[in-house]
Amino acid sequence: MERAEWLNLNGRWEFEIDSDLTGEARDLPAGRPLNESIIVPFCPESKLSGIGNRDFMPCVWYKRAFTALDEWQGKRVLLHFGAVDYDTTVWVNGRQAGFHRGGYSPFTFDITDLLVPRENVLVVRAVDDTRSPLQPTGKQSQTPESEGCCYTRTTGIWQTVWLEPVPAAYIRSFRLYPDLDQGSLTVQAVVEGAASGTVLEARALACAKEIGRAVASAASSAAFTIRLPQVHPWTLEDPFLYDLEITLQNDGRTIDKVGSYFGLRRVHIEGKKILINNKPVFQRLVLDQGFYPDGIYTAPNDDALRRDIELSKAVGFNGARLHQKVFEPRFLYWADRRGYLVWGEFPDWGVDHAHPSALERILPEWIATVERDFNHPSIVGWCPFNETPESQNPELLRTVYRVTKALDPTRPVIDTSGYVHVETDVYDSHNYTADPAKFLRTFKGFKTGEQPWHNSEKDASYRGQPYFVSEYGGIWWNPGQADDKAWGYGKRPKNEQEFLDRYRKLTEALLFHPRMFGFCYTQLYDIEQEVNGLYTYDRRPKFDPDTIRKINSQRAAIEKP
Repeated sequence: MERAEWLNLNGRWEFEIDSDLTGEARDLPAGRPLNESIIVPFCPESKLSGIGNRDFMPCVWYKRAFTALDEWQGKRVLLHFGAVDYDTTVWVNGRQAGFHRGGYSPFTFDITDLLVPRENVLVVRAVDDTRSPLQPTGKQSQTPESEGCCYTRTTGIWQTVWLEPVPAAYIRSFRLYPDLDQGSLTVQAVVEGAASGTVLEARALACAKEIGRAVASAASSAAFTIRLPQVHPWTLEDPFLYDLEITLQNDGRTIDKVGSYFGLRRVHIEGKKILINNKPVFQRLVLDQGFYPDGIYTAPNDDALRRDIELSKAVGFNGARLHQKVFEPRFLYWADRRGYLVWGEFPDWGVDHAHPSALERILPEWIATVERDFNHPSIVGWCPFNETPESQNPELLRTVYRVTKALDPTRPVIDTSGYVHVETDVYDSHNYTADPAKFLRTFKGFKTGEQPWHNSEKDASYRGQPYFVSEYGGIWWNPGQADDKAWGYGKRPKNEQEFLDRYRKLTEALLFHPRMFGFCYTQLYDIEQEVNGLYTYDRRPKFDPDTIRKINSQRAAIEKP
């Protein structure tokens, strides 16, 4: 959702760590000087921020000045945050602009009435209690140092901050429903401040040429369908994207205009298969956790986001589980552009799933995540939970699953990846068995109609859903390691050939299984002490990429005629 006018606030801000939470008492919201500086949007734990503090930071403050442009006079000014971890309060010129709870979802404040003609002062406070049982933290370590499969924490601002001027009546959001079979696109838009006689118009373009147009009257919302005489599906081999222009008009005058894009792509379940554009596509997925050595949660630049997708495709994967993190929107942009399947997930680790307030903490942020990413054709499914314990409240999972289905009836939903399932469209398991022969036997009975292998006796019964192993492998490979701090799954191979033999046999056990619709290998690259990636943490290949690609690219059983 792109407008021509906006002002990026990334860059150098004043910064201060407030370990005893005394900032308000010291009148920091009024814009008093802070004692350090930081490069936004990089978290203070990262090298790229200029801070590099890896200790717990219960509270941090940010401050910067900005000047609203003269041409913004008479418009509303929106202040956008991509993501701030965790409880965020914002002041403009000493007056509170708003509060947001959540470390992964975007939020926006209308700050028009807080602005002054001269220089404006923006102050942000982020309170971050990683060790709270009610704060989703994903793979952020709850101990002082990284350990096991948990890594360096992220505190405060970690995605872009920007200002955007909009007219009094403007397009607040929209949902796109592509229909490949009918050759159409339905647009549902939300409009703010529309007056009588306001209309919404949308134009679909292919290669810069208009191919469809529709108009609807606009009140607080509008919906219409654009017919597309040229049907060009979005596929892995040819991820074609149409451009979309949406304008808000009154008396023939354009009030607001936004640009977007869409892909004609259908995802649906048929028996034990997940079809993409009405054809079985084996999902060769890899676990991608979205960490970077110098930026932690935040990629150092846009090229790094794109390159991770290209590295994955270079070794034969066609998609990823975006694991225990809500990724930056630009990653999804590149997935759309490059033809890459992704499952949108949520970092539910850190929350006590049996706590009475768990739903209150997870559901609003998960809804905001689904709303943010709904329009991306690369997203082929949702998974709000991962490896939930047997002590969970099953109604937490059931409620979030059903809300997700109500929010998005167009994609399958996994209630919890691995275990313990309650109500789900897709049944999966995590299996890190290192012995290929034993791994193969584990799924042998499923070929002849037995129940598939699952992680817990408390799992919901299998009802014939599509099934896959959504975590496997994790083979430990770090031959240059001189200490014992690193870890991976299973016994370390003695040499590269033993690694490749194990990788091939484990992968082929799933690839050639007639009732598997996909797999997900752990993982794409090493992260800190976890050394089970196919690439190192700084994205150097551990093996000849072509060797891995040839294994992954073999035709799967479900893809055969």
